Amino acid sequence: MAKKKQRADGALATNNKARYNYAIAETYEAGIELTGTEIKSVRASKITIGDGFVQVRDGQAWLDNVHISPFEQGNRFNHDPLRSRRLLLHKKEIQVLQAAVAQQGKTIVPLKVYLKHGFAKVLIGVATGKHNYDKRETIKRRDQDRELHRTLKKRY
Repeated sequence: MAKKKQRADGALATNNKARYNYAIAETYEAGIELTGTEIKSVRASKITIGDGFVQVRDGQAWLDNVHISPFEQGNRFNHDPLRSRRLLLHKKEIQVLQAAVAQQGKTIVPLKVYLKHGFAKVLIGVATGKHNYDKRETIKRRDQDRELHRTLKKRY
């Protein structure tokens, strides 16, 4: 069986719509508490974080609505694909996140899942939702950059 191509940045899953729909203020790296079959599925890049979000409950950060496919050889030890997973953060970081979410219009979204020294990590960002005119500005800037790179490429 052919190996799956790894992305250049080593990410197993990315949330491409997050930077389009949200203005990311600050980011944090957090570990994810996973079961044995879950980490095997994550290493096989069978994870979807597009609809995911982070909640702070009882002094702990929880990653919700992230789909990790059941491991094929997991038999009865398989996991629920959409269960809440605890994020491993320092207490001070959790308090900062909780204070940020208490502000109106702030949310915490997962941006990227990757492996670091054999452990699954998730990059989460404190975000504010963008308005439609902000999204149009993002598209406009991206198109201008693309056009600039095209002209430079033709020139050299």
